[in-house]
Amino acid sequence: MQNTNPVNVCFYNMGNWLIKTFPAAAVLISLIACWKPTLLNWGGALIIPLLGFIMLGMGATLAPQDFLRAVKKPRAVVIGMILQFTLMPLLAFAVGKMFDLPREQLIGLVMVGSVAGGTASNVITYLAGGDVALSITMTACSTAVGVVLTPLISGLYLQQMVPVPVWSMFKSILLVVALPVALGLLINRICCKKSWSFPEKVCPVFSAVGIVLVIGIIVSLNTQTIFSCGALVLAAVMVHNISGIAAGYLLARICRLDNKSSITIAIEVGMQNSGLAAALSTQFFGAASALPGTIFSVWHNISGALLAAVFKHFSSNKSE
Repeated sequence: MQNTNPVNVCFYNMGNWLIKTFPAAAVLISLIACWKPTLLNWGGALIIPLLGFIMLGMGATLAPQDFLRAVKKPRAVVIGMILQFTLMPLLAFAVGKMFDLPREQLIGLVMVGSVAGGTASNVITYLAGGDVALSITMTACSTAVGVVLTPLISGLYLQQMVPVPVWSMFKSILLVVALPVALGLLINRICCKKSWSFPEKVCPVFSAVGIVLVIGIIVSLNTQTIFSCGALVLAAVMVHNISGIAAGYLLARICRLDNKSSITIAIEVGMQNSGLAAALSTQFFGAASALPGTIFSVWHNISGALLAAVFKHFSSNKSE
């Protein structure tokens, strides 16, 4: 029986409206942040807490059975992981060569392609109507495996081994993903026992608002970098991200995965932990090589917002 509680209906309608206008809001706040960075650049310290809060909200819409389903279909996880660590570094190297990027920027782009998936992909998967449990599982697995594979892949393409900050990566996945999602699962369990359905109505609203704020803060903090990056690096980053998403979806479908899993894999493959890539680039190759990672941090949130709307619309039409 459909819940007609006025509060639930209000949040449900608001959530639908926010998800539909999400791409426009992401672009608008990015333009505002570029025009007036001081409006949001004070919020750098809020990015991690905001992501954690969003992940808590996502966890509140999940149940343990969702993760069991993800674990029971390891084929999707394995396919996603293979694409993550083969497709993205290869595309980064090919795109860098195609655009004839300077050595520093080529290094930075390859580093973006060599790292694990980022936590923002979990939020975009949620908004796109993908398999959130599969997304979180893939993020956790790619982060763990990336500790070994990122140095090896960067060594293969760059002829230089790059140490990975193991504890920092695990601490990030623990604090930003695992703990908030676990708390969200607990909230979901309590609400189910009391027959409360508000999490599934309220959480999309907070998730959409939260990620728009994160996009605005990231843009405001990197305005000077964006203006100084030049069209060449920006174009290379855009092509790398979009081609990764498109190839990830296409190859997942070729492997006969269902549409929901394919959407999830496309997002996981195309959205990288570019913050880590920028940090590693700065530490081992110099500040100039961090430029692609910094630009990627901004761009993949905007492209992810647009992607979420497209996949959501496509999935809705398919189910009608």
